[in-house]
Amino acid sequence: MKISRRDFLAWTVAAGVALNVEFNLDNVNNVMAAETDPPIIWLQGSGCSGCTISTLNVTNPTTIDNVLLNKISMKYNSTLMTASGDLAMQTLDQSATQYKGQFILVIEGAIPTGASGNYCVIGEVNGVPLTMQQAVLKYGPMAKYVVAAGTCASFGGVAAAAPNKTGSSSASSILSGKTTNPVVNLSGCPVHPTVIIQTLLDLILIGMPAVDTNHRPTKYYGATVHSTCERRSSGHCYEDEGCRGPYSQNVCSTLKWNNGQSWCVHNNYACIGCADPTFPTTPLLSGAD
Repeated sequence: MKISRRDFLAWTVAAGVALNVEFNLDNVNNVMAAETDPPIIWLQGSGCSGCTISTLNVTNPTTIDNVLLNKISMKYNSTLMTASGDLAMQTLDQSATQYKGQFILVIEGAIPTGASGNYCVIGEVNGVPLTMQQAVLKYGPMAKYVVAAGTCASFGGVAAAAPNKTGSSSASSILSGKTTNPVVNLSGCPVHPTVIIQTLLDLILIGMPAVDTNHRPTKYYGATVHSTCERRSSGHCYEDEGCRGPYSQNVCSTLKWNNGQSWCVHNNYACIGCADPTFPTTPLLSGAD
């Protein structure tokens, strides 16, 4: 999966242009002169793997086969890789060691801390279980950037909903004060595929993005769903039915889903605020009985 840094970044510029991202050409030229590719290490904790599945459906700026085969050096993702067992765990550790201070760590799912983290074991090292909590604490400080993919990783989400007997927590809580750069939260249940792919490109090409108070890129979480909702001016707004669109920041109403085809409100269901720090709420819709 190795490609040249030059080819990779030439593609990111094309992707950025498609998304109307502004690039500093001097920075582009400087980065394109580099010879190594910072790889992606993707850990999956307490969740449904929905964010990986969402990423597989990316079509903008390109398709996932092009991403994985030609654009991003994905060193470890237990759902996508062919290796398993000892070979997979060796790949994880060797990649983190070889690219220490350079790689991007993506964390999907919340991190259970109860029972010494044993509610979520991602593999074994020399016959000893390696918990998600141990892996995050080991590899998070080694990474240049840490990305929390999805609401569970960003804020706890469904995995940390009451009564939370597993003690599930967010990536930023586990890694507070332990990383080179603050954790970048890409909330959503799941995260939008364009948001995760383009953020990885931005981190490599530009660096840390501007973020809101919840450490989410303002480029994607700077406006409420309601502000660009197609029902807002149609006389059929769901706000009175408990829609959380007026209070939720996400790209659903602009980028939409399934190759830009549709989204929840377009399919006649109110926004449940799945990208919010408080998700999930009871009831899901604030106007529900």
